[in-house]
Amino acid sequence: MESGGAGRRSLSINNRSFRLRCPSLNSVRLRRIFDLFDKNSDGTITVTELSQALALLGLDADLPDLQSIVQSHIKPGNLGLEFDDFAASTSPERHLLFDQSELSQEESDLNEAFKVFDEDGDGYISAQELQVVLGKLGLAEGKEIGRVKQMITSVDRNQDGRVDFFEFKDMMRSVVVRSS
Repeated sequence: MESGGAGRRSLSINNRSFRLRCPSLNSVRLRRIFDLFDKNSDGTITVTELSQALALLGLDADLPDLQSIVQSHIKPGNLGLEFDDFAASTSPERHLLFDQSELSQEESDLNEAFKVFDEDGDGYISAQELQVVLGKLGLAEGKEIGRVKQMITSVDRNQDGRVDFFEFKDMMRSVVVRSS
């Protein structure tokens, strides 16, 4: 991702880190992501809601670019993506958020995902950083530092109290394997 002003990252149509590359993302996970993005709980994700969700994660999306990406997946007469549209947009056949040709970029993709959580760029995810990101996503787990520390401990193999890239990568791969 490109660096933007004030420590924010920019997002463009061609930015591979925006696309979901995990074919095993199941409906339950997609539903949770959908519900997080659907801020007013009306059953649709508007381009504005998607843009706001990305901004909370530190990704600046160009609204016209985002509009053009999403528009072809919105059913006529709808103001945004319904869950079925959103789920279909992540399938390899539709290529909106998922690009089969980029599966070989797994290492790079995991690195980009890691950077979202490693807010200070020191190469580690601390409990405080994880709590901030969970809070930005509106997840209840982010409100309790004890719960966040348990999350860190569950993947912290060297027991240094933080998650390095290799621990993060192992955790992400195990999640993919278990959900397949």
